Amino acid sequence: MALQRQILKKSLGEAKAKLGNYQNTLPLFFSTAPSSSSADADDRLPQLPPFDHAPRPYNGPRADEVFQKRKKFLGPSLFHYYQKPLNIVEGKMQYLFDENGRRYLDAFAGIVTVSCGHCHPEILNAITEQSKLLQHATTIYLHHAIADFAEALASKMPGNLKVVYFVNSGSEANELAMMMARLYTGNLGMISLRNAYHGGSSGTLGLTALNTWKYPIPQGEIHHVVNPDPYRGVFGSDANRYAKDLQDHIDFGTSGKVAGFIAETIQGAGGAVELAPGYLKLVYDIVRKAGGLCIADEVQTGFGRTGSNYWGFETQGVIPDIVTMAKGIGNGLPLGAVVTTPEIASVLTQKIQFNTFGGNPVCSAGGLAVLRVIDQEKRQAHCADVGSHLLKRLRALQQTHEIIGDVRGRGLMVGIELVTDRNEKTPAKAETAVLFEKLRELGILVGKGGLHGNVFRIKPPMCFNRDDADFLVDALDYAITKL
Repeated sequence: MALQRQILKKSLGEAKAKLGNYQNTLPLFFSTAPSSSSADADDRLPQLPPFDHAPRPYNGPRADEVFQKRKKFLGPSLFHYYQKPLNIVEGKMQYLFDENGRRYLDAFAGIVTVSCGHCHPEILNAITEQSKLLQHATTIYLHHAIADFAEALASKMPGNLKVVYFVNSGSEANELAMMMARLYTGNLGMISLRNAYHGGSSGTLGLTALNTWKYPIPQGEIHHVVNPDPYRGVFGSDANRYAKDLQDHIDFGTSGKVAGFIAETIQGAGGAVELAPGYLKLVYDIVRKAGGLCIADEVQTGFGRTGSNYWGFETQGVIPDIVTMAKGIGNGLPLGAVVTTPEIASVLTQKIQFNTFGGNPVCSAGGLAVLRVIDQEKRQAHCADVGSHLLKRLRALQQTHEIIGDVRGRGLMVGIELVTDRNEKTPAKAETAVLFEKLRELGILVGKGGLHGNVFRIKPPMCFNRDDADFLVDALDYAITKL
């Protein structure tokens, strides 16, 4: 989006101005060729772990040509990472390859979407074999793939969450969940958290509470309550005081009745912010007493990524009324789902409810393969092990570098917040922009999040291993030392 491009340009400009004389040597900072004066330091230049895969020679359009065509024919709201956009042409497990065959560690997984690994052979095989037989027919006919997938997905859910609606994205899933809550309760008001991201459609933009994503359009009967952020929140980690704020909002800002409450357990676009412990248990009780349903947005936290649990909401000891999911459910396929109880699901029988592409045979076959791979390769336990190692190393690095204000997250859903002053928690926007470029130069692709774009989002494919984690931390250490 234009706003995101402006923020990036402004951050890079601030970086150059802030670093004074260093501005004149900025190209040297971004060069991989070591100077003689830095030879000793570059002896410890972090190296990508070995990986047994040779990318195919690429003979397609080069980055400049692709970029010009994109600017001419695609919407101007599209934004790109990095001053010189990368032309990514191949992927294998936790790695990506550019047009020159250079390998990068993908620590962002296509924005937390590639759960099992790029081009995972078992998932590819399931997609390919189904594509040879039938790609599309819709649910007006029977097909075993969607039924098999729904059965497998329902088996992963607690309580009476046993009815599945398949859609194509997280935005679509959250739109459907919000409509179900309003229809079932007969109420209109929805509550979400500040700093939340729940989608980019006209309806879900109302639930989203980050001004960088919101257009000036009506957002409907939606209320945003104080975010239970242990690092920046006004009440620290005190879940009771945050819950009281939600109760006050119902008492003084609504009729006393609401349709529902929706939250991510770890806010994704907001900067990997994990909700204060015990918060959801308290607010679910408040919301249900006000006649509302509780919706868990598992678009980023689901499918074992947190390590400790299969679903993010389980870390808070709750069972929602509706669960939405997308991204990692398809390992890159356009796939999402809404899971709820039979009673709530029945509300949609009042009218015709239909989704043309939701649960088509190819996506269903691929999604079922994703569930199998996660189980067979024990990815949840792997996320717990590697994530614990990564967080331990990052917290040790935090003791060395003042710029690291906070390290947070679970499993392989981690945030690193950069600040210029630990007491004031001043966002290090300029420095983050410089480090973002340097990490790419060292061979690591991370995400950025938070209102000010000063949080590195580390959410790689779940095959990311300890060697990858060590390389990432060593590279970050090296890059910060060079500031």
